[in-house]
Amino acid sequence: MNSNIQPILDRVLDGERLSAEDCTTLLESNDLVRIGLAADEIRQRKNPGDVVTYIIDRNINYTNVCNVVCTFCAFYRRPGKPDTYVHSIEEIEKRIDETIALGGTGVLMQGGLHPDLNIEWYEDLLRTLHAKYPTFQLHCFSPPEIHNISLISELDYATIMQRLKDAGLNSMPGGGGEILDDEVRKRVSTKCTTQEWLDVMRAAHKVGLRTTATMMFGIGDRVEHRVRHLQRVRDVQDETGGFTAFIPWTFQRENTALGRKITEEPTGIDYLKMLSVSRLFLDNIQHIQASWLTQGIKLGQTALRFGADDMGSIMIEENVVSAAGANNEASERDLRYQISEAGYRPQQRDILYNYVNRENTEDLDTRNSMPLKQLSVAFAD
Repeated sequence: MNSNIQPILDRVLDGERLSAEDCTTLLESNDLVRIGLAADEIRQRKNPGDVVTYIIDRNINYTNVCNVVCTFCAFYRRPGKPDTYVHSIEEIEKRIDETIALGGTGVLMQGGLHPDLNIEWYEDLLRTLHAKYPTFQLHCFSPPEIHNISLISELDYATIMQRLKDAGLNSMPGGGGEILDDEVRKRVSTKCTTQEWLDVMRAAHKVGLRTTATMMFGIGDRVEHRVRHLQRVRDVQDETGGFTAFIPWTFQRENTALGRKITEEPTGIDYLKMLSVSRLFLDNIQHIQASWLTQGIKLGQTALRFGADDMGSIMIEENVVSAAGANNEASERDLRYQISEAGYRPQQRDILYNYVNRENTEDLDTRNSMPLKQLSVAFAD
């Protein structure tokens, strides 16, 4: 099987577009090194130079109330349960103030599919935040949330996206993608279908909003489902050009109903191969992001040599994957150090991949000045 991949890699390095069959062959191969080297070469061509970007933002989950069931989620709460919440605007503003104080440029805000929040609620939230923080980027909601608003407000996706954009929305994350194949989705979730997810993205791009695309694999999916996911993302990008980045990660199983049923979970090798093949197959998407939050900081760093050109966020706050057992943490200093040690120059960016330059970042690149002998004692403790 491995002997078949070199012609595929040669073609992609010659600038040819990979087919779904090529993608399948690569994902079924065990030759991670050759795949990774090819992905690193393509990454260097698409994003030349020695820069790896990262962002300072915060993931605010404005509500945990959700009227659908996802067996891979440990965060949601059913309506009416005693531990449900909807954050007030004042609470959200407090968290934004904290983010700005740390050099943050935006917020990633998502929530459960609340049965009572109509489009006016979201418009009021965005208008209030945009008026108070006019240059702060609001990277909010997800296709399942937009579909939920559509059901409640009886509006089409394009109308919703235009109204949210007019209210202050800057861009939209690619949450709720999981695996874009209904054979998988219907087994693990009752939220929006593959077609609905893709149509929301088309609507967002139509009104001039940029979005990311994601994949969470290891939820009972097979290689053919992952290939279909990549193909569908690439097809939409051919149509609209609206995706800024693609972010794959593996299912975090702890504390989830699905996790008790899954007997095998993706390994670090599986993650790096998926990331590399994504870089090779998604020839029309500029950026591939490493998911250190789910994979750990060291594997996130390794991903920078397997096709990723972005390290993601320091993630001041995160509640969804941490509820499922992923408890990785990193400061801005940590991310800059990991990027530098991988041989790259760290560069802060905003949500739309514009560079952000702050005067104090050089101080972050001076590692702990504790003498080596003292460091060894500290680690031993």
